[in-house]
Amino acid sequence: MNPTSRRILQAVLYEAIAVGAVGPAMSYLFSEPVGSSVGLAVCMSTVALCWNYLFNGWFEKWEARQAVRGRSLLRRLAHGLCFEGGLLIMLVPIMAWWLDTTMLAAFMADLGILAFFLVYALVFPWAFDRIFGLPQSALAAPVPEAKA
Repeated sequence: MNPTSRRILQAVLYEAIAVGAVGPAMSYLFSEPVGSSVGLAVCMSTVALCWNYLFNGWFEKWEARQAVRGRSLLRRLAHGLCFEGGLLIMLVPIMAWWLDTTMLAAFMADLGILAFFLVYALVFPWAFDRIFGLPQSALAAPVPEAKA
């Protein structure tokens, strides 16, 4: 699979599963109507989908320049933390506006969502890589053939 198709498929699957899990949970946790919480989940997912595509492109370019190939637990942890940190910065203002609350209250609410996504951001890419294989950027560089 080419890198662009892979990133699009990964991002769409990631967000579709996330909306299905987070929308109903937010409805319950924030005492919001299901329609409103699913709407917020879709809005957050749209931001996350764009961020996912951009971030993974940047990450794979960085990863391709590394001497050590593969995706160790440490590299996956760095990926998840950086991805979620960037997303947190973007989503807190959206949540504050949508829920008509303060930035601090939205930040605190987002911490619960972040806890779910921190685990999800580690597990989903691992499962995706197991099903679809590693991207070219994570594969060992081919060994040049010796000329006779």
